[in-house]
Amino acid sequence: MSITEPSPPTEEVRDWEAVQASPEFQDLRHRLRSFVFPVAGLFLSWYALYVLLATYATGFMSIKLFGNVNVALVFGLLQFVSTFAITAWYVHFADRRLDPLAASLRDELEKDPT
Repeated sequence: MSITEPSPPTEEVRDWEAVQASPEFQDLRHRLRSFVFPVAGLFLSWYALYVLLATYATGFMSIKLFGNVNVALVFGLLQFVSTFAITAWYVHFADRRLDPLAASLRDELEKDPT
């Protein structure tokens, strides 16, 4: 078995590399990261708080609020609520800030060069 030299990049690959290096794509990437990383950090912190409270603050988490519903159950349900809220927030953010820029990049890329 012989090792072959990698083939030179095709025109299509060079186009993608040019798009990736473009200021518009860098702006799109910055917008995405400026939303995703902080929100993911907040959510993971919120989840870690829930786990830590469930592990080390059992007295607090077992406080009954009404009937058989305690603080732990409410915190657990709020995990689902926050997940859906973040999803809705991201969809709204993407519709306003990401999709228009991505569409213009796509249109530019799909233009007929002739």
